[in-house]
Amino acid sequence: MQWFVHVFQQYPELAIFLTLALGFAIGPLKLGKFSLGTVTAVLLVGVLIGQMKIDISPNVKSVFFLMFLFAVGYSVGPQFFRGLKKDGLPQMGFAAVVCVLCLIFPWICGKIMGYDAGQTAGLLGGAQTISAVIGVASDTITQLDIPQEAKSKMINSIPVCYAVTYLFGTAGSAWFLASVGPRLLGGINYVKQKSKELEASMGSGDASGEPGMMPVNPIVSYRAFKADNVWFADGKNVMEIEKYLQDNDRRLFVERVRVGTKVIEVEPGTIVKNGDEIVLSGRRENFVGESHLVGPEVMDDELLHFPAEVLPVLVSKKGLGDMTVKQLRQQSFMHGIFIRTIKRADIPVPVLPDTKIDRGDTLELVGSKKAVDKAAVEIGYPDRPTNKTDMMFVGLGIVIGGLIGVLTIRIGGVPLSLSTSGGALIAGLVFGWLRSQHPTFGRIPEPALWMMNNVGLNMFIAVVGISTGPSFVEGFKQVGISLFLVGAVATLGPLLVGVLLGRYVFKFHPALNLGCTAGARTTTAALGAIQDALESKTPALGYTVTYAVGNTLLIIWGVVIVLLMK
Repeated sequence: MQWFVHVFQQYPELAIFLTLALGFAIGPLKLGKFSLGTVTAVLLVGVLIGQMKIDISPNVKSVFFLMFLFAVGYSVGPQFFRGLKKDGLPQMGFAAVVCVLCLIFPWICGKIMGYDAGQTAGLLGGAQTISAVIGVASDTITQLDIPQEAKSKMINSIPVCYAVTYLFGTAGSAWFLASVGPRLLGGINYVKQKSKELEASMGSGDASGEPGMMPVNPIVSYRAFKADNVWFADGKNVMEIEKYLQDNDRRLFVERVRVGTKVIEVEPGTIVKNGDEIVLSGRRENFVGESHLVGPEVMDDELLHFPAEVLPVLVSKKGLGDMTVKQLRQQSFMHGIFIRTIKRADIPVPVLPDTKIDRGDTLELVGSKKAVDKAAVEIGYPDRPTNKTDMMFVGLGIVIGGLIGVLTIRIGGVPLSLSTSGGALIAGLVFGWLRSQHPTFGRIPEPALWMMNNVGLNMFIAVVGISTGPSFVEGFKQVGISLFLVGAVATLGPLLVGVLLGRYVFKFHPALNLGCTAGARTTTAALGAIQDALESKTPALGYTVTYAVGNTLLIIWGVVIVLLMK
């Protein structure tokens, strides 16, 4: 054992990676419906390994923390600025109010309990499940004009208080919004009914059978048939065939035709006669019972051998902003194209006929390669899989943000600055928005963004846990079980007031109310619980804008809470 201790003390990088490995293994494990979560697991494992008294340069955690914050801003930037538009202002205003409540409740609790700035910052971070507060508050404390010993004590207390309050912050939020929230809005059955009505009003029951028009995204099929229906006796062109099939409550497209021994690519005027074979594309369930309309299905490998593509496309063309899915499907370039998913700030939103499309959304298109490539150019930028990250964009963004963050102004003798961490977050917001407007540069592939988000944050948390390990136990003894109860108050207070404000002041739809509240608190776990409870995906429509605002303000509160407590 002493050999391991000596090795980890001499090579602290090995201790960090051991912490990550164990934290990522333990975090997802569930006891019933409860799990620690990766971040808390990494922190606690780091504290355990930190009992070996391992010294790690603070520069290590700073590098990864800046990378994490830039990635956060980059992800939510398009939605943050989209919220400034007229239709997004109510949700943005609501999120700002809830975020202020998320600051006020921990501040008042900290004042009443006599906590210092570090303890209150940890309470804020854990109760509101915003891990980045640990780093931002620590950076702010280092700038205070107080003795170094006091700084170290405050900084070391942050992860202790965070760990104690985070568990209820996560589980309590999901429980409250999924179980108590609907009761505050008229009862679970009432909110379920309203959710179904909202889906119906947005076209979930549309009988046209358009692909991607249902909350559950269907699978697109390509099948070949021999035309022997008497309807084809005089010959019909492709436009007539598609209209004929559509009139029978189907949305099917003609992709290819075999005339005799020759396979031809179709045009709107291509004629199909009895004996010819055609390939139809459409949602799988649309093919049920169609053989009497066309003819028997055939297995023709040559006819079916053509490239099809599933392509994510970043919406960047101005004319598509605020267009609904139904309106987009009516565009000529969408002929033969199916919308499988829509992601907004990496959050899936329901694909319904009246779902509005925003610039910065990613649409997953399905269709023949030729048709998909044509549509992608008209919609925006094809986000084809790649392993290349625009590191010049990332590096320059973090540097610019950091330089802005270190600028300090004094108000009443108190130094105020965003710090490098706050600057990196703001730079990420701006650069993410620029990417959505001009997608030819600044590409960060989804796997790389995941690495920056998850590994960046957890590498930072691992170093925090290891560094504060020796003082963690003593700090836990000081705050005691009372902090857990105080954390529950700080968690539930903003949620309770937020749901009531959404109902009586902002007058949101019940499903959107719960989604907006979850988004303002940036609790994705709660969003999933809400959707399960309501048996509907519609709460996600209220989540994205408020999530972008919450992810920004709650991190900045790490600076504000320290200054308030000082």
